[in-house]
Amino acid sequence: MNKPQHTILPSRLSRRGPCALACMLAFTVVLSACGGGGDGGGGKDTIGNNQDNKVRVSANPTDNWTLVPAAEVGMDGALLAAGVASLSDASTHGMSSMLVTRRGKPVLEQYWNGYDKDTLHDLRSATKSITSLLMGVAIDQRLVGGVGDTLSSYLNPLYPNAPAYRLGLKLEDMLTMRSGLDCDDWTRSSPGNEENMYQQTDWVKFYVNLQAPNAPGRVTRYCTGNPMALGRVIAVASKKPIPAFAKEFLFGPLNIQSARWAEFDNRNQTDTGGHIHMRPRDMVKLGQLALQKGQWNGKQLVSAAWMAESTRQHTQFTSLPNRNGYGYFWWRSVETVKDVPYDVIFADGNGGQYIMIVPALDIVAVFTGENYNLKKAEFSFSVLNRYILPAVK
Repeated sequence: MNKPQHTILPSRLSRRGPCALACMLAFTVVLSACGGGGDGGGGKDTIGNNQDNKVRVSANPTDNWTLVPAAEVGMDGALLAAGVASLSDASTHGMSSMLVTRRGKPVLEQYWNGYDKDTLHDLRSATKSITSLLMGVAIDQRLVGGVGDTLSSYLNPLYPNAPAYRLGLKLEDMLTMRSGLDCDDWTRSSPGNEENMYQQTDWVKFYVNLQAPNAPGRVTRYCTGNPMALGRVIAVASKKPIPAFAKEFLFGPLNIQSARWAEFDNRNQTDTGGHIHMRPRDMVKLGQLALQKGQWNGKQLVSAAWMAESTRQHTQFTSLPNRNGYGYFWWRSVETVKDVPYDVIFADGNGGQYIMIVPALDIVAVFTGENYNLKKAEFSFSVLNRYILPAVK
């Protein structure tokens, strides 16, 4: 039976990349993916567009989302309210949502610019952090041997003797953006720049055919081809499409019912480098899972060992002045408030899509926005530092 579809036409851009796609790409999002549609026990899922092309889904009646007084979780409600009041003019900050939880309880939920709790947001490159979680699951399930495995051991049957294999490229090199391949999304002239990739039918084939000017593991370059190829590794190893794998082991247990994956290669492959569409409340669940070291409702969805290894700093992007630490598709930063430094682990997507985790304070903060290719996208960190972190008593 054919499932209903919705086609979304965003410009696919890197975290701080300067360019838009040379040609528009249609990303087809299948509505039944990851718990939508009428199957999987999720109930019938309806979806609609308003005049602004915002995509809304039916409410999840089992959200278990009830705001608690800030004082109940040791936070200053007046300061949080002041933060919301300071953002009254949405045209100046460009954010579309802000959600905060502490100790696993929601204390703040705010939307702007016509968005609401059931509006999907394009996570852009924050999707990469979800791919990191899925790789951890695949290793936990012993479908993938480990990060020391070579890419060729999984993809050579599909793309025999590709140039990317010649230096023994390992999965860890890709997870840390140190593949050595001639791929840099922040340099338009780079052969592997994502905009060149999107013009191809099979993006993974494009990636494995790139040359390697550097040995793997040495040079850090932001390359969306890395999570794209790792998504194919997970699909090959599990013998399941990414949406089905994610639904079974991650989204299903988290009760994420309305996530929408984007596809390529004539809908034969899933975009694991960007463009999953998700509600902010479900983004919070992913942040809470990371904060709880992979545990959810008493069940270990992702091993604590993987969460520790994937979120610790393995490298950094020296081209960035700050917030440049990098793990396995997770970013790291140190934010200082009242002379106290706090480690922040975060997923980051172009335009201001953030899942921020502050382990020392048991806080998860989620932001979405429309500040594509603008420095203003980092305004969410100002809100975090001025209002959210200082609100902890």
